[in-house]
Amino acid sequence: MRTRTTAVIATALLLTSLSACGPTGSSSSEKPTKNDTSAPAAGKGGGSETASLPDFVGKGLQSAQDEAQAAGFYALASHDSLGRGRMQVLDRHWKVCSQTPAPGSHSTDTKVDFGTVKLDEDCPAGGDQAEPEPAGKTMPNLKGKSVKVARQTLDSSTSIAVHDSTGQDRIVIVESNWQVCRTEPAAGAKLDGQPVTIDAVKFTEDC
Repeated sequence: MRTRTTAVIATALLLTSLSACGPTGSSSSEKPTKNDTSAPAAGKGGGSETASLPDFVGKGLQSAQDEAQAAGFYALASHDSLGRGRMQVLDRHWKVCSQTPAPGSHSTDTKVDFGTVKLDEDCPAGGDQAEPEPAGKTMPNLKGKSVKVARQTLDSSTSIAVHDSTGQDRIVIVESNWQVCRTEPAAGAKLDGQPVTIDAVKFTEDC
């Protein structure tokens, strides 16, 4: 009797389990949710737009940058028009001497580069002063260049000593504020891994 009762209970449990596991996929009208991959919709091109780039020459660097962004240009850069390699840390202390590209219609992903000088400086009459090409096997003429640019021109492995040309034995800390008076080896000499000595003064001083 006990065996029969157990069999009946087992059969009932089996039927209940089969009812609960019945197929539901074919009767459901809902579809699985998909993660949004933010792919551009068909027909909407992913290319950049075209906008008019204003003339920024003569404006403060900060004002020029703000105006460029308002016009839709966000790839902005700036450099020292005097070729001294100075960084434009405080934009409001610099003014625009040149710009690349020129004013006009351009793609908004175009890089806009401002040539700048400090507010109390004059823009170079002949245009931006280019920094010298990296030195090869011959010592370049670095006279008048900033010590910072001179160091960047020489190979990174070069041993460089910088001395105060006035004899005051001042320490050269901000190298972009000092100009090269002479070098050893001299310009035109062969460069073959030997140390380089630079005599320099501040840009407000004469060699």
